[in-house]
Amino acid sequence: MKIGNLDLGNQPVLLAPMEDVTNPPFRLLCKQYGADLMYTEFVSSDALIRSVNRTMKKLTILDEERPVAIQIYGKEVDAMVGAAKIVEQANPEFIDINFGCPVRKVATKGAGAGMLQNIPLMLKITEEVVKAVNIPVTVKTRLGWDEDSKIIVDLAEKLQDTGIQALTVHGRTRCQMYTGEADWDLIGQVKNNPRMHIPIIGNGDITNPIKAKEAFDKYGVDAIMIGRAAVGKPWIFRDVKHYLQTGEILPPATVSQQVEMLKQQIDAAIDWIDEKRGILHMRRHMAGMFKGLYNFKQTRIEMLRSGNYDELMLILDRISEQWGEDISED
Repeated sequence: MKIGNLDLGNQPVLLAPMEDVTNPPFRLLCKQYGADLMYTEFVSSDALIRSVNRTMKKLTILDEERPVAIQIYGKEVDAMVGAAKIVEQANPEFIDINFGCPVRKVATKGAGAGMLQNIPLMLKITEEVVKAVNIPVTVKTRLGWDEDSKIIVDLAEKLQDTGIQALTVHGRTRCQMYTGEADWDLIGQVKNNPRMHIPIIGNGDITNPIKAKEAFDKYGVDAIMIGRAAVGKPWIFRDVKHYLQTGEILPPATVSQQVEMLKQQIDAAIDWIDEKRGILHMRRHMAGMFKGLYNFKQTRIEMLRSGNYDELMLILDRISEQWGEDISED
């Protein structure tokens, strides 16, 4: 699959953009486990054109994590165009426009998935951003606003006509948020529409290697994107790539192996931010780990409450000693 001049090879597996998750340390870890393309956290166009420090830091790309796309969102044409020009200077492989974020503080203000209620403005923003920069532009969106407005097949054609070079479809409506099952039949309809010629990336409920293979084999997408299933389990990219290439399911990571991976990620997060905020950031990842272990509840509480690095390392060492060879649930 190619996006502009970027060749991602056959059946690429991508890391989805996730707010407060896909910072450089996490992206680099996913890269090491086989992810073919990284996306940043989404970047507010309004904050970017005002040079807000926290937002500007989201533009940081490490050479060893490339290829990387920077994702932007907003609801004003001028702000999105200005933000795209700023992003271009950060030298990502391409710019992705977020028309899919369903959270209330974004969507109800008309940005993210909120743009699904204003298709003319969505298309205008996309067209102007494409014209404003000299690197590829892509879009990520959803099936529609709600069950009665699943417009993605027609919308995909219109977005393609603006000049974007790839489209990611999350197989839910905005109103579904992250509930229910992703509708891959509609993603397949977008891909198999004879008028579509840009790459179609499928997103939603890719939680294991078997589902990943089905996305390619049954629905024909050019790439798949993994989001929530990578939180607390960045090695999912290794497992998926291995299965796609060999048909073999790798044995699950033991608790001891997971602890070592988690320590690596904690160190990277602290180096990127600082000890207090780095550990706070890691709680979301730790919450998704070590599920199903016998008599683990109190230890989980201690792990998630810990705000001190040395204390947290002692807790993790204890986890490794007590449950080391066990296998936690996915």
